Amino acid sequence: MKSALISFIVPFKNEQETLSALWEKIVAGSKPLNVSVEGIFVDDGSTDRSFERAKALSKKDPRVTVIRHRANFGKSAALMTGFDHARGEFMCTIDADLQDDPAEIVKLKKKLDEGFDLVSGWKKVRRDNPEKLLVTKVFNTLTARLTGVKLHDFNCGFKLYRREVVQELNLYGELYRFIPVFAAKLGFRVAEAPVTHHARAHGISKYGLGRLLRGPFDLLTVIFLTSYGRRPGHYFGRLSLFFLLPGFAISGYIAWLRIATGSIQFRYPLLFLGVLLVIVGVQVLMSGLIAELIVQHSTPERGRNFRIAEIVSRRK
Repeated sequence: MKSALISFIVPFKNEQETLSALWEKIVAGSKPLNVSVEGIFVDDGSTDRSFERAKALSKKDPRVTVIRHRANFGKSAALMTGFDHARGEFMCTIDADLQDDPAEIVKLKKKLDEGFDLVSGWKKVRRDNPEKLLVTKVFNTLTARLTGVKLHDFNCGFKLYRREVVQELNLYGELYRFIPVFAAKLGFRVAEAPVTHHARAHGISKYGLGRLLRGPFDLLTVIFLTSYGRRPGHYFGRLSLFFLLPGFAISGYIAWLRIATGSIQFRYPLLFLGVLLVIVGVQVLMSGLIAELIVQHSTPERGRNFRIAEIVSRRK
């Protein structure tokens, strides 16, 4: 009986010190599962010798495929490239910085075998600086409450998926942080398992203030996409009522006042407000109708080959 194949997808940028050690740990950590493994290493714009180190891995081990992006397109793009080129019935994403222990794939697989479709790692004890710990806590709490997906750690890069899950994902920007939310909203069963988190031994973290500032906008995007992505007219329709109802009420009051008394009695600011609310409400409603047309005539795009500069592979 042919053993299952787990594809390990490793997005990286400037991680030349860790790639060889990471692959060794992946191979060793997967042995208890009695599965076949392959590594899909995606170089997302490295400026050090990371790509050369990854190529050396591929020459040494045919199970390793290395893909180099033409430039730095971001982690979402790197993950999508990895998903597109992976062959496994199971896929595991893991960061290249060695802060996650590949041996704990056993925990994720055990949880997956309970009937779940995606198991996300939970860094129960984090080895981060206090600033990042606080931001992470706020991010995870807000995401859980606003999306209804009850996980402790949404942004852990160590995740195990069934193939059907990644086939439904279309990530861009920094939406990779919300993969469990997208999966849950698509009807897949999502769970988490505690994993060990090590302190970074090499390189520097790619975390910065910019991610904190972009976080709330990303969360709003996710809430919209998961709740109204296929029916935007409902969202814009409800929003338009926020403007139209008071606008019509004010306009109706002004009209009654004019008919009943023959004058609006210097309530011109109120008249202008009513007209403005009606105009804004109609514009919002029309935006929803246009969005519905776009959704109805759009088709999902899975081709990402325009990003790829080189593929190094010896697999058959």
